Amino acid sequence: MQPQDGDRVKLVASTGDITAGYPTPSDSSVARNDENESTTSHSDILSYFESAQWTADGTTLLTYSSTNLISGYIVPENLLSADDELTLQPHSHIQLPEPSNVLSGAPYFSLAEPWTQQLLVSARDHPLQLVYLTTSSASPSSPLTSASPISSYPFTKARSETFLTATSLVWPSPGTHFIAGSRSLLARFDVQRNGEEPVARIRTIPSERHLSKGGGVGMRGTVSALGAQPMDSGNGASLVAAGTWTRWVGLYDFAQAGECVATWGIAAAVRDTAATNPDGMESNGQQGRGGPEGIGGDGITQTIWSPCGRYLMLCERKTRGALIYDVRVTGKLLGYLTGRDALGNQRVACDVFPGADEMGGFEVWSGTSSGMVKVWEGVGSLEGAHAPTWEWAAHRSTVGSACLHPSGTVVATCAGSWEFPDEDDGLAHDGLFSSGDRAHASDSEEESDDGESGNETDSSTDGVPWMQRRNKESSLKIWSITGPQSRVDGDS
Repeated sequence: MQPQDGDRVKLVASTGDITAGYPTPSDSSVARNDENESTTSHSDILSYFESAQWTADGTTLLTYSSTNLISGYIVPENLLSADDELTLQPHSHIQLPEPSNVLSGAPYFSLAEPWTQQLLVSARDHPLQLVYLTTSSASPSSPLTSASPISSYPFTKARSETFLTATSLVWPSPGTHFIAGSRSLLARFDVQRNGEEPVARIRTIPSERHLSKGGGVGMRGTVSALGAQPMDSGNGASLVAAGTWTRWVGLYDFAQAGECVATWGIAAAVRDTAATNPDGMESNGQQGRGGPEGIGGDGITQTIWSPCGRYLMLCERKTRGALIYDVRVTGKLLGYLTGRDALGNQRVACDVFPGADEMGGFEVWSGTSSGMVKVWEGVGSLEGAHAPTWEWAAHRSTVGSACLHPSGTVVATCAGSWEFPDEDDGLAHDGLFSSGDRAHASDSEEESDDGESGNETDSSTDGVPWMQRRNKESSLKIWSITGPQSRVDGDS
């Protein structure tokens, strides 16, 4: 059991539970969205937060909800000086007509300059689109409208006009180019070339037309996560880490036209954690839940670099941990985090921050499927298993994102998911479901693109109690970090 340390954080702002006080889906077809408006739901559950991220200037939080709604929340100026908890209200929103697998704010985003407030999204069977996050002029009672794209970037198969869906995306500074991932393919786009195909295509395997599908060379599978080396790491910052649903990771040097530096699989490294895992987890026969499989895992959902750019952390779905690699020794596992319970298919994103001087390493902040937020300190300074340093109860459902402000003084968390009520007593099964689970209902590669699979509700099951899904708590919260004292004084 890790120490509960709620005194190190203080809740300073929140949207409140956006699903509270509304009728169940079986009683009404009206769903609540982030802007306290009513829209017709396309499923049998209400809207809930899936992810959150800070803009580059740290003034705004971007959220994405299960109803394909992007919202922007400007952080109040009196966030840290107010006596009472503040209420977060969105200042802008974009209603996407279809689900987007990716959402990325411009690395040059500035609240003072409206032309910089740009976002990249990608919907199935459409080009990648660049849109403005503009202040909403609609009244609370008016319907949401879709935003018109500023620019479009076709992403098609080389031998046909079939659109490819970007299953991952990274938009590194200074923002002139962005990189998108698809099935066994990386593509580099020039932001200024509106309506044009990628300037470079990098295949992760030699060919998909051959029966051997690469013949063991490279990494085959849908690129589910991309992460760029920090620009201020002092080591060139040209590497991009790509992870796949097939549990492979590759390093690509885009300073050398996307040359593949290294690829390796992580399944063996995860199995090796079973012998050294100190958590004493019981085996329940399910992949990704511990036991003989170690920390488990079923596909990479995030590749994130340490602030110094030396270490690479790999996060998976259906796992109880995360892997840490030192990229200076390709494919060799340095250590792994324990206690990071991401037990479902839903993406659980974490964040990193430079560590205190006396401890070395760096910090990792991550949510869990239980609603806890956990912090690991000194990551990278130790080999082997690394248990959480402290934790606190932030939500009552899966925490999809825990993201630190660039100053390190506040952390934002968002949570949301749904569950099946029990047919006997109305209590929920520990299903840990989300819209990501709909997309990952099958383990096949063809159905593993996050958010691409549809969610068809069978009306014939409406009368069956256990088939009625219901929302769990969903909210966006901002917490001030009140300790340790060195963090507050040194980085504010």
